Amino acid sequence: MKKFLMVAVILGFAFWGCAEKKPVATLPQQEEMKQPSQNVEAERPKQTPARIPEEGVKTESGETAPKEVELPGLFKDIHFDYDKYEIREDAKITLKAVADYLIKNPANKILIEGHCDDRGTSEYNLGLGDRRARSAKDYIVSLGVPSARVDVISYGKEKPLCTEHTEDCWARNRRAHFVILKGKG
Repeated sequence: MKKFLMVAVILGFAFWGCAEKKPVATLPQQEEMKQPSQNVEAERPKQTPARIPEEGVKTESGETAPKEVELPGLFKDIHFDYDKYEIREDAKITLKAVADYLIKNPANKILIEGHCDDRGTSEYNLGLGDRRARSAKDYIVSLGVPSARVDVISYGKEKPLCTEHTEDCWARNRRAHFVILKGKG
């Protein structure tokens, strides 16, 4: 009986430990979004376009996102140093442009996606991606944009721009990406 109980406990832990781990996100639509193909490099331009997510998707604030519209090249991604989430000097120009846009377009909101390179665990990178997105949000809010107009999500290492194992590629993946949530108007 003790052997049966021991085997049952071990199998239980094995199945529990092998369960598929979903990325932690601050937006419910993450599970619905498509995973990138293996050749992401060829599919995305160097400066990824600002985009609006699918209609009907709930944001962090619980509101429904408006219709999808592509706004290519509106804001370039900002990048972070290895294992850091502090805003670099070169990112402040982009963040100022995002804040200016939101101030001039009060019906719109923005979603900031936090991304990491593929080093480290998924859980660690999801947390780091969240801290990166939130530091970008905090900077934008400090420039006069109401906090309620800026949502964040972390993709960690789940949506890389580049899949090579080089320092240049890793640096390109350590980023915050901006998605415009277009309001009615």
